[in-house]
Amino acid sequence: MISGASVSARPTSAGSDTAVTIDEVEKRFGGVHALRGLSARIGYGRLTGLVGPDGAGKTTLMRILTGLLVPDAGRATVAGFDVVRDNDAVHVATGYMPQRFGLYEDLSVMENMRLYARLRGMDADRHTELFAELLDFTRLGPFTARLAGKLSGGMKQKLGLACALMARPAVLLLDEPSVGVDPVSRQDLWRMVQALTDEGMAVIWSTAYLDEAERCERVLLLNEGRLVHEGPPGELTGRLEHRSFRLEDVGARRRAVLAEALDLDGVSDGVIQGAGVRVVLRAGAHPEQVRALADRVDARLVPVPPRFEDAFIDLLGGGPGGASPLAERLPPVTLDSDIAVSCRNLTRRFGDFTATDNVSFEVRKGEIFGLLGPNGAGKSTTFKMLCGLLKPTRGEAHVAGLDLRRATGAAKGRLGYMAQKFSLYGLLSVRQNLEFSAGVYGLEGDARRLRTEEMIDTFGLQPWLSAAPDSLPLGYRQRLALACALMHRPPVLFLDEPTSGVDPITRREFWTHINGLARKGVTVMVTTHFMDEAEYCDRVAMLYRARLIALDTPDALKRGAASEARPDPTMEDAFIHLVETADLAEEAAA
Repeated sequence: MISGASVSARPTSAGSDTAVTIDEVEKRFGGVHALRGLSARIGYGRLTGLVGPDGAGKTTLMRILTGLLVPDAGRATVAGFDVVRDNDAVHVATGYMPQRFGLYEDLSVMENMRLYARLRGMDADRHTELFAELLDFTRLGPFTARLAGKLSGGMKQKLGLACALMARPAVLLLDEPSVGVDPVSRQDLWRMVQALTDEGMAVIWSTAYLDEAERCERVLLLNEGRLVHEGPPGELTGRLEHRSFRLEDVGARRRAVLAEALDLDGVSDGVIQGAGVRVVLRAGAHPEQVRALADRVDARLVPVPPRFEDAFIDLLGGGPGGASPLAERLPPVTLDSDIAVSCRNLTRRFGDFTATDNVSFEVRKGEIFGLLGPNGAGKSTTFKMLCGLLKPTRGEAHVAGLDLRRATGAAKGRLGYMAQKFSLYGLLSVRQNLEFSAGVYGLEGDARRLRTEEMIDTFGLQPWLSAAPDSLPLGYRQRLALACALMHRPPVLFLDEPTSGVDPITRREFWTHINGLARKGVTVMVTTHFMDEAEYCDRVAMLYRARLIALDTPDALKRGAASEARPDPTMEDAFIHLVETADLAEEAAA
């Protein structure tokens, strides 16, 4: 097995429990101070979470620890090796899985593994036993001949992990390994990483999912290159005792109630949870303001346990306010029908493969409608058909009253689409991307100039106008993509994993805009792997193996997953319950 991997890779530090030392590390990129006097210790046999907002310095630190970057000041050692002086040894002692893992999509699973073995100086023909162990460990054994480009997102991440483990490293560095991965595949990744730490390996897991950070033994929380917290997650969460509340049974008013709550002086953060609104008070604030709000809207105010995400947002000064300047500028949406999007028997086949199978639903005007499902379930294919980008094999779809079979061009002018892979033009600057989008949607003259400036101001893009999109931090690339999708003020908005990989504060900002747009009557369809984001949706459709297996409110789906062992399930619990129930039904029918 992989057992003994970390022990066999330990060099002169075998008698030490310290896997990584970071002493006053500094790193600059021109005028950007990425790391500022950072110091920390990381032990063997531990899972350490690395968290922080976009631009905090997480990836820079990862690259220094793998010997890919040289610190400007300070010192770092990994498995007893100095990252500068012993650079070659560091490469052997570490396994690194970057955010964009360099898999070769035109090679098979086994060909990728053999290639990475050779890159690590191993004779691939003499390590068949190790390959078998890694394939069993990652459950990729049945897929060795499949091209990497044909794998689902979760399977690609497992292959990336197998390649990172190829030389039995002492320290494993995973830079946001679960971005774009569904909850079922995330469970598999957690199972594998837990097994590695149990065997003594040091694992550093950078993540934008704060429920993941909550499961780590220790966390390093970075902000603007500084370490602002180090310790067990519960230590930080404990600071919020008696400061987290939920307004119960708010129902259809929850978006307006959230906006009002976020503008209260004593509220640090707030999110929608199904039919309720969760709020976190600022340090020293009393709940009178929130209690008065609950009385005004006839809601029950109940205390709830704090979460690590609450503490994270609070430590960084709180989330954004409740008002969306983007939505405030938008006139109310008018449509001829209360049904903004509909599809009936929607089916798409690629050769013998059915990506979407007989899917039917309706989305009401002003509704936020979530489309969930494991990787490869058919979500993006369904989106593309509803946007007129992909022709259905069978079935029909309507958007804003227009039949996509007969009026595809007109329908595209009535919708905005933010693709899962950024629909930005790398050869154009930020400003040129905005101006190009305005022109594509028919905006000319003063209207084009004013709308472009409006988007620049709303999304804080002024410092980046001459930059290429690929050079922007991820959060700003997402802001730019959303700005381009909204340039023509469409009544229907399709968002395909709009916040994938961005930090919780940026996600809060996005959802402030989305909630504001919905209150103006914009219909929003969204796919996401963040299960807390599914709570914002009025209704959620669950796709699995190309079929629609559930359609209901988030609270109803959670109630359906309740059990004696789990009386108050989360959306992630509901997701996994639906997948497992569908699998059992299929087995029974076989």
